[in-house]
Amino acid sequence: MEAQLKESAQQVQDKLEEIGYSNKVVELPDSTRTAQEAADAIGCEVAHIAKSIIFRLKDSNRPLLVVASGVNRINEKLIGDYLNEELGKADADYVRKHTGFVIGGVPPLGHSEPVFTLVDEDLLNYREIWAAAGHPKAVFRLTPAELVEMTKGQVTCIK
Repeated sequence: MEAQLKESAQQVQDKLEEIGYSNKVVELPDSTRTAQEAADAIGCEVAHIAKSIIFRLKDSNRPLLVVASGVNRINEKLIGDYLNEELGKADADYVRKHTGFVIGGVPPLGHSEPVFTLVDEDLLNYREIWAAAGHPKAVFRLTPAELVEMTKGQVTCIK
């Protein structure tokens, strides 16, 4: 018998099914809050972790999701230039308000409102990747192509 998912992880599972995907959300015994923790818990390379980082666009106050390879550092100036808008930090309240999820568990889809998304081009180098699934211990496996489809994200250089 499968264990019941936490409510926030179940929301992600429900969204995946709603949009026609068979990916399965799993909850792990250890934290997946950081890319390194996720890789350790899953048993994969950090590069295969699709970390979701929410920024606040300073002029419009809109959220921006950047889904990056776990080994990459996001170049905020480069992305700001690409979007022609300065990036600001998003605190925990802002993230929860605009996504419905807590920092450390923000999935790439299923947010409480539409969130413009950029996808790190480096993620396309891998056959499979892992993303957060709504809770700091929940993840799901997907392909880079599925990530782009699910998020309707724009693939770009983020570093």
